Amino acid sequence: MDSLGAGNHTSLTEFILLGLTRDPVLRVFLFIIILCIYLVTICGNLCTILLIRVSTQLHHPMYFFLSHLAFADMGYSSSVTPNMLVNFVVERNTISYLGCAIQLDSVVFFGSVECFLLASMAYDHFMAICNPLLYSTKMSTQVCVLLVLVAYLGGFLNICSFNLCFYSLFFCGTNKINHFFCDFSPLVELSCSDVSVSAVVPSFTAGAVIVFTVIVIAVSYIYILITILKMRSTEGRHKAFSTCTSHLTTVTLFYGTITFIHVLPKSMYSTDQNKVISVFYMVVIPMLNPLIYSLRNNEIKGALKRELGRKIVSW
Repeated sequence: MDSLGAGNHTSLTEFILLGLTRDPVLRVFLFIIILCIYLVTICGNLCTILLIRVSTQLHHPMYFFLSHLAFADMGYSSSVTPNMLVNFVVERNTISYLGCAIQLDSVVFFGSVECFLLASMAYDHFMAICNPLLYSTKMSTQVCVLLVLVAYLGGFLNICSFNLCFYSLFFCGTNKINHFFCDFSPLVELSCSDVSVSAVVPSFTAGAVIVFTVIVIAVSYIYILITILKMRSTEGRHKAFSTCTSHLTTVTLFYGTITFIHVLPKSMYSTDQNKVISVFYMVVIPMLNPLIYSLRNNEIKGALKRELGRKIVSW
């Protein structure tokens, strides 16, 4: 710790992450499981991006958004998983003050981007099902690029609010964070400065992102459901439902877990429950997304078979 000139307070230069558990046997088991999950996450999402890039059949708005979702999933998982794996194999896992800020920024950025991308994908489904004649105009390349830029800009603005509040916190007591990453709530609990504003602003901006994107998704699917119910063709209904299934599954998993953490009062769950839920939506879900879209999407499976067939023939 570096001493400050005024008063008897000290400023922390590093934090200690307590991690998920101190049980040595369980730590080995979790290390193996989470390492496997992380490798599948990186490979699955990277393959999704490459497949969409090389396959001309997948050069459509939905897959353009999906490639950026895969990138966000890799960034989201990589923000916390490597450090978590280190925590399992070392006795005392420390992270510098700057490293803590960077990790928090990464989590906030990629989490926000994922919310906006899921909302953009819902809007894309809405245009494809409810306004098919206007789809090519309303979902042009320029519109898709603009929606993705908005997603990244939204993530950056959310970072700004968290950064302003993080750097306004003053730490003068214990430096032990009861989590596996630099989450903002435990940092607020460690602070010995006035947190009346610092605790509220990030919650407000994160909540605004969640509420706005949920409204876009909900409204889009209400109109989609109304349109599907008006269809007379059973085949048309089935095709429309199958188009939305993968996205709805991803939305349910992602928003279900972040709602548990960010919306429910903290008195309703313990710190250990918070950790388990955080592992699910920051480590497990990024692995599941490429599996959900590849296993339930005939176009992706068809494109994968064609590309593999071309590679085999070329050999």
